[in-house]
Amino acid sequence: MGLLTKDVERAPCTVEISHKFESLHAHVRFDNGAVIYPGDEVKVHGDEIIAPFGEIVTEQREATIFRASKLERLWTRLTGDLEVMELCEFSFSEEVTL
Repeated sequence: MGLLTKDVERAPCTVEISHKFESLHAHVRFDNGAVIYPGDEVKVHGDEIIAPFGEIVTEQREATIFRASKLERLWTRLTGDLEVMELCEFSFSEEVTL
């Protein structure tokens, strides 16, 4: 990995989709122990996975990991906090009610 070049890595993975009242989530675990760092991108290959309500579906897939260049990784670390703040909504009002 260079200052401006990206590396590409393929990894087997396990995809878990939960569509339950208690938990609605999708998780990807890399079976070879690969770790994702700031700025990296992951593409999981295969057809769309649909989990019926009340069930958890687990499938084995293959993923492509596009590793960020050193410059992209630095930029992501520097601007990451600002992007998280975009998700926050603040409201200021003169009225105070208890």
